[in-house]
Amino acid sequence: MKAVYLVVAILGLTCLVVSAYDPSPLQDFCVGAKESDGVFVNGKFCKDTKVVKAEDFFKHVEPAKTENPLGSQVTQVFVDQLPGLNTLGISLARIDFAPKGLNPPHTHPRGTEILIVVEGTLYVGFVTSNQDGNRLFTKVLNKGDVFVFPIGLIHFQLNVGYGNAVAIAGLSSQNPGTITIANALFKSDPPISPEVLTKAFQVDKSTIDYLQKQSWYDNN
Repeated sequence: MKAVYLVVAILGLTCLVVSAYDPSPLQDFCVGAKESDGVFVNGKFCKDTKVVKAEDFFKHVEPAKTENPLGSQVTQVFVDQLPGLNTLGISLARIDFAPKGLNPPHTHPRGTEILIVVEGTLYVGFVTSNQDGNRLFTKVLNKGDVFVFPIGLIHFQLNVGYGNAVAIAGLSSQNPGTITIANALFKSDPPISPEVLTKAFQVDKSTIDYLQKQSWYDNN
């Protein structure tokens, strides 16, 4: 009997782990719709299949402007931008970089990212978890190079070439989410208590006050 309980417990834990990721679809497609008269699946209502058209699976992505404090701009193609992605468990983003442009340290809480450099030279990297000693893995990527960032880990990309750079990122979720570290810590609404931040970063309050007053740019 104990063995039966153990098997049931293991199966229960397995189900919890599996459900932490985008579920596999049980139909050809479930185009996301804003209307509330369809079937609600994974955060979106499904569009009536009889009125689905090719445009539901299509989006044109233009180069983005990079005249901002970071010198980079991310153009997301997640389920909100491309309804046909609903329930398919994938998405992508185009990242444009000016010379020396930075896609700052951030995480995707619901997706692994695989990135290919289309143009230019990027210095990229990610940091492992506390349990792995916060190890830093970095690489300089040139046109055609591919690099993967494991789900949930802090990562970044910096243009170290002399011209513009472009990269395409594929993600293992229709809505992987983005948490930019500096913005989350110093631009939260309402602000995080200075007492928390001064202790966490081992600096005085004036430093935290300065950081919280900055205009942290969101390049997504």
